[in-house]
Amino acid sequence: TPCEHSFPTRRSSDLGAEHNGAWKAELIDAVQAAWRVMWINRFRTALTLLGIIIGVASVIVMLAVGEGSKRQVMAQMGAFGSNILYLSGSSPNPRTPLGIVTLNDVAALAALPQVKRIMPVNGSDAGIRYGNLDYLAYVGGNDVNFPQIFNWPVVEGSYFTEADERAGATVAVIGHRIREKLFKHVNPIGQYILIENVPFQVIGVLAEKGSSSGNKDSDDRVAIPYTAASVRLFGTYNPEYVTIAAADAHKVQEAEQAIDQLMLRLHNGKRDYQLTNNAAMIQAEARTQNTLSLMLGSIAAISLLVGGIGVMNIMLMTVRERTREIGIRMATGARQRDILRQFLTEALMLSVVGGLCGIALALLVGGVLMLAKVAVQFSLVAVLGAFGCALVTGVVFGFMPARKAARLDPVKALTSE
Repeated sequence: TPCEHSFPTRRSSDLGAEHNGAWKAELIDAVQAAWRVMWINRFRTALTLLGIIIGVASVIVMLAVGEGSKRQVMAQMGAFGSNILYLSGSSPNPRTPLGIVTLNDVAALAALPQVKRIMPVNGSDAGIRYGNLDYLAYVGGNDVNFPQIFNWPVVEGSYFTEADERAGATVAVIGHRIREKLFKHVNPIGQYILIENVPFQVIGVLAEKGSSSGNKDSDDRVAIPYTAASVRLFGTYNPEYVTIAAADAHKVQEAEQAIDQLMLRLHNGKRDYQLTNNAAMIQAEARTQNTLSLMLGSIAAISLLVGGIGVMNIMLMTVRERTREIGIRMATGARQRDILRQFLTEALMLSVVGGLCGIALALLVGGVLMLAKVAVQFSLVAVLGAFGCALVTGVVFGFMPARKAARLDPVKALTSE
């Protein structure tokens, strides 16, 4: 009958629900038992937790400090322009005239999506005089993109404006070394210097940068408006070279290819120009990132290994101490998987509590380091990764003691002292 056919289906459904409920009840019992054991052996549990806490906290803090340091290093390298390309006129061969890069070329290149900023530079070494002091330095006609492209702020006074650029104003922003050589203890702002006998008023001083890779000192330079340099000093509006900031510092090669293809079209297929970049600095940046990642990975592995050994140690001691208890449980009907689940739950509980405390300690230490002006950059991925590794480590190192407990001979376990 229909009723007879429907009964087994209802019966199997009820059995599934009972099995599911029994599984949940067993899990809750295992968690409660694990917590009770941890609480009874508080001192020993605290020592084991200390290893996990220190391991997790050290991983998170070291990753945060490493990330902060890496960003700081990249910012310092960016000050020398690791994403900068340089475009200048060149001769295809020694018998042909030098190619000319024009302002029209600059305007066309500025429209490329791979180009973040572009700046023509019209400059040359020139004599600079203040009072009876003379100095030879590089004088470059630039536009208002100079501080952003080179990540080079003004520390005294201000940089010239677009209005100064349009008007061809005779104003100058000097480098740190020129400030030291010509002005010494005098405030340079508002003073006049002669650049090739043309008076320019000093309105700002660039931050000290130094030199890179043995190049000429970057602070030996003067920045003036491009129009003023073209009209009053060099007599041409065509740039000496063009400075280009790539939109993505990690895709400089792609930007270089896009610029090269456009320049070939603009110059009718003639490669009468030269395009270079700071490839060595980009490679150094990549090596720095890889070294930091390797160092942090090693520290993380060692820290988690120490925490895992601590879990294994306490679990082995627990199995030895509770051999008689395990024998009684087996004699009263407990299966191997019940014993295995009980001890794995205890290992997992240690890892969970230790991981959470380690995260709290890491955030506390990170806050103290931030107050001490140390570059720290926390990452949610790093925090979750360290916690997840702590859980995995606890289970992996807790499995062997748990399996040892589950495989004990009930007779021998009951007769043990």
